[in-house]
Amino acid sequence: MNVLVVDDKKSVRDCTSQILMAKGYNVDTAVNGLDGFEKAQQGNYQLFIIDHLMPLMNGVLLSKNIKQLSSCVSTPILFITTQAKSSVENLPEFSLFSRVLTKPINEAELLSAVSTLLPESASDIAL
Repeated sequence: MNVLVVDDKKSVRDCTSQILMAKGYNVDTAVNGLDGFEKAQQGNYQLFIIDHLMPLMNGVLLSKNIKQLSSCVSTPILFITTQAKSSVENLPEFSLFSRVLTKPINEAELLSAVSTLLPESASDIAL
């Protein structure tokens, strides 16, 4: 399973990547929304983990752009934010997000969300 993690904070990208790679996922990272959109167009991802507030292209705009790609229309988006979950739920684009988690990211919560969004576990694919 290929996952793209898009966050402008290196520490968040690194931590999220390490958690997912330890569970057998293939992880690519992007440093901002524009970088993430370029990678989404070139890659084959089964999940996008997208930060809300980033430079060049924020997570909401990135999610809108990704969902316009025919190859990504049904790919789940796990949206990560420092804002209150209720403020994200009030966004007109809320329906684009498969799940929303708040920072700081809790490892168990992250893995639970990922396993829900990717029903086939990474360990099954490795076999």
